[in-house]
Amino acid sequence: MADIQGQCDERFSDVRDVLAANLDRGADVGASVAVVHEGRQVVDIWGGTIDDDGTPWAEDTIINVWSTTKTMTALCALILADRGELDLHAPVATYWPEFAAEGKEAVEVRHLLGHTAGLSGWQEPMEVADLYDWDKATARLAAQAPWWEPGTASGYHAVTQGYLVGEVIRRVSGKTVGAFFAEEVAGPLGADFHIGTGPEHDHRVARVIPPPAAITDGLDPESIVARTFTNPVMPAEASWDEAWRRAEIPAAGGHGNARSVARVQSVLSHGGEIDGIRFLSDAGCNTVLEEQAKGTDLVLGVPLCLGMGYGINSPELPISPNPRACFWGGWGGSIVVNDLDAKLTVAFVMNRMGEGTTGDDRGIGIVLAAFMAIMS
Repeated sequence: MADIQGQCDERFSDVRDVLAANLDRGADVGASVAVVHEGRQVVDIWGGTIDDDGTPWAEDTIINVWSTTKTMTALCALILADRGELDLHAPVATYWPEFAAEGKEAVEVRHLLGHTAGLSGWQEPMEVADLYDWDKATARLAAQAPWWEPGTASGYHAVTQGYLVGEVIRRVSGKTVGAFFAEEVAGPLGADFHIGTGPEHDHRVARVIPPPAAITDGLDPESIVARTFTNPVMPAEASWDEAWRRAEIPAAGGHGNARSVARVQSVLSHGGEIDGIRFLSDAGCNTVLEEQAKGTDLVLGVPLCLGMGYGINSPELPISPNPRACFWGGWGGSIVVNDLDAKLTVAFVMNRMGEGTTGDDRGIGIVLAAFMAIMS
């Protein structure tokens, strides 16, 4: 039986049991789970190991969570919008004039958040090292033409979304997205999540265990899907490198654990206020639910309903029994779900990456167990 550490309200004991079962059957090697409900952290647990040598996953272990990072970047944009400093319905070029090139003058900020901007990948050849060069990555996106008519369909902006939204945040706030997040969100919350991870954290960073197959195996190299995921070719092992940790990669490079993910994202599920600190108004929280796209995503190939920076509840992908809920996950299986009606946030972070980019039964099992606990 897996040794599960941490604290778990007995009402949520099934959540602990799911994590233990995942570890026992070898579906996970090391993982952490956190649940915040009605203002309380009711689950903060972890188990397994961070490597083949049997080093235990510790209370302060952090790991690259891939696209779960997108929820942090989106939250920063929502905060600026709620303050009145950023208009999500304004053209991106209002804040970033160079972006108007190649017919993009009418592309709005909401198109970036909703993956409908037509910029799901770079046109010019990119290497992983180019992701560490903020000016190069953003300038190339500003200069290129969209791959489809913006606003007409979603196509998952797997890596580019972070640079697009992050550059808008930088132009509006005068801070990089990593600095804005650290100073305006993670710092006040005491959350151990980082977009650009300093050397002082290196000793406790776990490595992801790469998935068994590449995302692009068998794809037409000229397709939007292949062009999105192969430029640059980005093996999971790239996240092991110090340069990756230091860089601000706001769609894929965030480091944290389930506790920090749930702590930050509970801002949305709890009406914008945590421990007496207000980050968003009620209206600002509801902004996330404004539908931006619905239908089969051009890159992921699955039906999605997308709001402002998050997936939102829909019959095609029912992530909550309640209508006001949003979510996103990371390559390999990490996930966070926010239920604004139930005041519930559930987060799952692990090191063994599963196949694909749309999650698997490990995280879904955790989420279902949490919902069953509050409904029983």
